Amino acid sequence: MSDFEFSAAPHPLAKPGFGKVTASDETPGTGRDFAHLPLREAAIAAYLDRLPDGADISVKTLAAVLPLWGQCAVRTALGRLETAGHLHRVRERAEGVRWVTRTYFSRTARDGAWWGRFTRRDVPAPIAPPPPSQPEPPPAPDGNTVPNGAGTAYGVLADLGRRAPALTLSKADCTDLAPLADAWFRVGASPAEMVRALTAGLPPEGVHHPAAFVRRRLETKIPPQRDPGPDPDRTPRPASALMECRTCRTPGRPAAFTDGLCAPCRHEPPPPSRGLLTPDQVRAHASHIRDWMRA
Repeated sequence: MSDFEFSAAPHPLAKPGFGKVTASDETPGTGRDFAHLPLREAAIAAYLDRLPDGADISVKTLAAVLPLWGQCAVRTALGRLETAGHLHRVRERAEGVRWVTRTYFSRTARDGAWWGRFTRRDVPAPIAPPPPSQPEPPPAPDGNTVPNGAGTAYGVLADLGRRAPALTLSKADCTDLAPLADAWFRVGASPAEMVRALTAGLPPEGVHHPAAFVRRRLETKIPPQRDPGPDPDRTPRPASALMECRTCRTPGRPAAFTDGLCAPCRHEPPPPSRGLLTPDQVRAHASHIRDWMRA
């Protein structure tokens, strides 16, 4: 799908817990992963496959960043990806008052039974990969490389100018600010979170002293210490007490749905009744009880 070139801008992220979640046990990617799909669906699937977890893959956002198709075409394509087993969307109650949609993506096509086990945590939850390794900064003219101990913090700061040119830092600035950036990682923040905090809402008049600006944000915007539990952006949540059918919106228990559809929408006959008495059996029991009471 390399023939399709979409927006060069970074793809928008969803609110924490509501973006793309990649399924576990993925096979290695090849150029033929989506060859069985129609051209449009294959192109959109290849684009979704390249997005990081936490990306906003709602219909409105995808239609905005994929200029070839509008919202109706994107909605139809996502529905076909869901039918093909590459996409799984679960509507569930959040905080008991509103319905939300959790979206999972798999490069490998899955059937409904697999997705059902996955969303009930019956298969291993996806594990967050380590932060991408940063390229080694070029050596200084005197042959010295990055100072010992700088590590990921130095790499993120050195790369900051590529994300926001107004915040381009020198080698000395990166070395000086690396301990402050390391403090973010010690409290559980990710490099992406730190970059968003440093680059969001830059002043329209520009940044006159990038090093001082970055230092102030590193000191004032550092998040509190976090519980080192699973990342909510990547770990599938257990299905809530109720879900909705994606066609008729009928609520029900998660076990009653297959591929997000209730039994009537799957055109399945109702299960046979169990334990019900025929009218003759009811009359016989009633007569027996009356005889017992008279005796």
